Amino acid sequence: MEGPPAESREWRLEPETEYRFELDPGVTLAIKLVRGQAEIFGAELAEAKAYLFTSECKAAVFTWQGCIIEVTGNASTEYVSEETPMAAYANVHLAFEQMRVRALGALHGEPPHPDHADAGTEPPRVLVLGPENSGKTTVCKILTNYTVRAEQGWTPMLANVDPSEGGWSVPGAVSVAPISSPIPTSSPANPLGSAASSAPMAMESNALLPLVYWYGHSETKRNPLLMDRQIRNLGENVNDRWEVDAEGKCAGLIVDTPSSFASGPSANDHRHKLIKACVDAFNINVILVVGHEKLNVEMQRAYGSRMTVVKIPKSGGVVELDHSYRERVHNYQLHTYMYGQVIQPPNGVINPTVGGEAITDLILSPSSTVVNFSDLSIFRIGAETMAPSSALPIGATRVVSEMQPVAIDPSQPGSGLLNSVLAILAPPNPDENERYDEEILDLTVVGFIIVTNLDIPKKKMTILAPNQGSVVGRTAIVGSFEWQDQ
Repeated sequence: MEGPPAESREWRLEPETEYRFELDPGVTLAIKLVRGQAEIFGAELAEAKAYLFTSECKAAVFTWQGCIIEVTGNASTEYVSEETPMAAYANVHLAFEQMRVRALGALHGEPPHPDHADAGTEPPRVLVLGPENSGKTTVCKILTNYTVRAEQGWTPMLANVDPSEGGWSVPGAVSVAPISSPIPTSSPANPLGSAASSAPMAMESNALLPLVYWYGHSETKRNPLLMDRQIRNLGENVNDRWEVDAEGKCAGLIVDTPSSFASGPSANDHRHKLIKACVDAFNINVILVVGHEKLNVEMQRAYGSRMTVVKIPKSGGVVELDHSYRERVHNYQLHTYMYGQVIQPPNGVINPTVGGEAITDLILSPSSTVVNFSDLSIFRIGAETMAPSSALPIGATRVVSEMQPVAIDPSQPGSGLLNSVLAILAPPNPDENERYDEEILDLTVVGFIIVTNLDIPKKKMTILAPNQGSVVGRTAIVGSFEWQDQ
């Protein structure tokens, strides 16, 4: 039986202000635009639609011209801020838009505008860097959403090389996708919107088809060589796509990065190598540094002579996120991957939407299947407890390379497979002449499963998957992520 309608209140926002909110676990908030114009991280709100937010979402409703919004439900924190970095972000977008237009004009053989004769004709290929809790992902969403809203038919590429975030799949993945419609914000379980999944999806924003590689850990320092390789693989795939889509290339690319790229000991560390891997792989020509003076100086010194390095302000609304929050978000992401996302609207909210679209077909029915140990070939990349090279005795060499796929026998005690997340890989290249030892490092991911039970005497295991496809004969990689269905 439903209780009384949840409390609603109106907020009147002046031009260039934003309503910021944070939610506690288990709380859902509904926001409706009553009058005016408003957007959430660059995605426009439609009037009279109730937008739902859940799973400890932290976001902001910004208005350029002023608006009235109706908020239903209880936020743990809510306030209006008059100080936002949106004007600075909009200026960056306009500069990128000019680069896109010049690139498209050059492609079609148009003479350059006299005022921009020396400006170059390359589209923006942007690397966004910043420390923890600086709002990098939000900046990427705003710039991407403004691009697809520019009514020029742009489909920019958005790459996520932050494995702790997971992008469009699950934590531990790095991915890239072409974006053709604004990315909604409703839950940290879908930080970049939702990908097309195995279920029939009615949502337009779920038509994304990302290209995914499985790194398998949340921290880049766990296996920087593997991370480097996967960044370069993503870059190769982007370039392959652009070779057959010259107009698509004009829309450019935005790369979201982990905070480990921005801070850490400067001596003998992997972060500069990984930044360079991104610059090389994606042919970066603009570096945006979010609110970090020292990093900006570092990047100016390293790259300022051959590309544009710009420091942009960090939003005062960025929330400090602790380790336990990030772990809960990983659980939200894995649960959403398996089950879809069920958002219960506050009582009394009529026709609620997620990202502006009706909440239909958001529920998945995962299947639990028993398979033989021999049905799946399971590998771990490198040794599980790998000491850094610097910690090895002098003269000693590593027995297992950080890039070497090591076969896992589920029947061995201590295999570490129970409750583990496994990435199911695409089949290898059918051309037998191209086989090589580390081929599985370069295969993309077609889906994820969880090992929920191991029956060692019968040599069988139970797996949970979001659909009923067979895994017989497939290859899987296990990382360090585990998940138990609560």
